[in-house]
Formats: sequence, structure tokens, C-alpha cells
Amino acid sequence: MKTEIEQRVEKSYAKQNAMKNIGAVITEIGSGTVTIELPFRTDLTQQNGFIHAGIVTMIVDTACGYAAYSLMPSTAAVLTVEYKVNFISPALGDKLIARGRVLKPGRTLMACLGEVHAVTDGKEKLVATMLATMIARDQVG
Repeated sequence: MKTEIEQRVEKSYAKQNAMKNIGAVITEIGSGTVTIELPFRTDLTQQNGFIHAGIVTMIVDTACGYAAYSLMPSTAAVLTVEYKVNFISPALGDKLIARGRVLKPGRTLMACLGEVHAVTDGKEKLVATMLATMIARDQVG
């Protein structure tokens, strides 16, 4: 049986049309943590055949956002306030795994850390790191 947090995160994530378009799925939800996986697709690559940096950023921002959302009241919505990304190595592999976790929860702002790993033959390689700030606000739309 799924927890209330898992149900709430999954319900919100189901409305993420952009994530549906790229084929990214949530694979783990915890209190203050979320994991999103994205299978490698050539239509998401840049000119050198790597997954585009914008796509890498998109999945890790979303993982951080839902990690924060998992700690927010059920009446709240989450939005990204800011983030910084470091790209460590090319995003190339069988799939990408984005893991977000809350470093410092707060009533309004939450500091989050995200990492993206490329998986090839079961081995993970760090692709990018993100430090992000998320804000809890009233439901939008």
C-alpha cells in the first residue's frame, strides 16, 4: 500500500506533460527524496550524441522539486526558485538516473541536492550535480 506522500507525488507527477514527452518516470519516492529514470533516446541528444544538457537539467530539477514537495503540506504546490548545475561528464548510457534530496527543509524554502548518473551495463557514472532552492506556495491552477 502506498503512503500518502507517494500518492500525492504520483498524482502531481502524472500532470507533468513535459516529463511524459521525454519518457521520464519516477522510480522511488521517500520522505525528502525522489528518483527519476530516463531511458536513453536519440531524439533527446545534442550534436555529439549525448543527452542534451537541458534534458539532464529538467530531470534533476524535477527530482529535487518532488523531493521538496514530499515534505510540504498537502495544500502546497512546489516551484523552483533557483538552481546551479555542474556538468561533470557527458550524458551517455543506457539510461539516466536523477536523484533529488532535501538538504534543509523549511516552511517556505527548501535547499535540495540533485545528482544525475548515466548507467551503462549496470555501472553508474556521475553526469551532473545540482544545488536548488524550492518554494512552497499555494496551489496554482
